[in-house]
Amino acid sequence: MTWAFLTCAILSEGAATLSLRIASQGGSKKWFIAVATGFLAAFTFLTLALDSGMALGVAYGIWAASGIALTAITARALFNEPLTKTMGGGIGLIIAGVLLIEIGTAH
Repeated sequence: MTWAFLTCAILSEGAATLSLRIASQGGSKKWFIAVATGFLAAFTFLTLALDSGMALGVAYGIWAASGIALTAITARALFNEPLTKTMGGGIGLIIAGVLLIEIGTAH
């Protein structure tokens, strides 16, 4: 269940960040409700993951890194924002970093 909570935290944070993009670009002020709800959900799910026994360094590292990668990829798909080879390399490094953090906690 711990990983499910962390996954929900990542997805909620990504949705909130993307909603913030829409709200800041002249979208309806109602988008700020989605922003606030998304971030509230993200922190709630992160708290539940920590409460379920996940280490803070692992949870926060994976949450932050995955959120960055997910937001960059989704922003490319939804808003046609740039996603250069260098940025793709950075996302690859994020994935490698998350894997190393997970492997490191197993020892």
